[in-house]
Amino acid sequence: MPALPVTIFTGFLGSGKTTLLASLLAAERDAHFAIVVNEFGEVSVDDVLLQQVRGAHRASVFKLTRGLIAYAGDDFLATMLAISDDARLFDHVLVETSGLAVPTAVLEALHSPALQERFIHDATLTIVDTPLLLAGVYNVDGSQHGAPAGTAASEVFQQQLMCADVVVLNKIDQHTEDELLRAETAIRTRASDVRFVELAWQARLDARLVLGLHLNEFRAQGPGAGMPATAAGHEPGDGHAHSGLGAHEHGLLTHEHVHAEDPGWLSFVLRSQTSQTPHTLHKALDLIAAQEPVLRVKGFAYIRDAAGHLLVQGVRTRIACTMETAGPSQHDSQHQAPHTSVPMAELVFIGYHLNRDMVVTKLSEHTRTAWY
Repeated sequence: MPALPVTIFTGFLGSGKTTLLASLLAAERDAHFAIVVNEFGEVSVDDVLLQQVRGAHRASVFKLTRGLIAYAGDDFLATMLAISDDARLFDHVLVETSGLAVPTAVLEALHSPALQERFIHDATLTIVDTPLLLAGVYNVDGSQHGAPAGTAASEVFQQQLMCADVVVLNKIDQHTEDELLRAETAIRTRASDVRFVELAWQARLDARLVLGLHLNEFRAQGPGAGMPATAAGHEPGDGHAHSGLGAHEHGLLTHEHVHAEDPGWLSFVLRSQTSQTPHTLHKALDLIAAQEPVLRVKGFAYIRDAAGHLLVQGVRTRIACTMETAGPSQHDSQHQAPHTSVPMAELVFIGYHLNRDMVVTKLSEHTRTAWY
């Protein structure tokens, strides 16, 4: 049976990976996907969102929540082998890495003896939060966001760019053409080997631009080896340093340095067994994001007498709280207090040297509800 193509979605916290995956899932009406979601934290939110979008019946979502793929390698390997055993059910595999992950661990696994005959690496997409890029948040010296958080974030962001075949500029709808040109210049200055820079208008991707590219299919051959042109109209392997593991040999060591030697990245879950008021919760999170080094917050909250849940999505100081209709049965059961029928709120916070006790105190104070 032909090897299943794999597209890796990477990008820093809050860049919009899950939203773009959902748009692909909704738009590709004939394709069936296996989607592997890896989150940094004990509670998975992204898989719940994917299971609620239009077209979700054409996808099987596999979640890895026991750590980054680099440190949960056995789980990732087992998941990919399970997908391969059911390969006839799928047309394509999409791997969404954690926002703090460098995708070299996925690349290493795909080229391992256990997987290299079953899967083919189609392309790595790095999703970029364009407003933050233009604001200088990811400057290499971290000068626009303050060290050490800015420096640590820029290091992860830079490694994600260096792994990219395609960079997707997301959240661009409010930017001018000149600003978009400036963003593309910034990307190509920092990662000159990137093959394509694509634009995601209204958080949507054209699947023809990002799937079925075959950018790494003929990695053993160099330019002029007589292979047919790819779907993107280029000779396989021409001029792209990442079309093979050679360019990534440093990657796993870099990944270990970013995470194992930098314990400042923290993720924790806060819960409440009390119903929330949308405006009050939103205001509380705004205040916390302005005062504490929160880089990402996401989750669900229970609203009394409302159909569904409040979806919370925050990137740094940009907080959004929107009502969503009730999701699948596992969503409802996931947000219940243990051994009771009382609905819960669950919020995942990710930050750099983030003080959990401080966030608990402020969230409880500003919402006038108990969080733990």
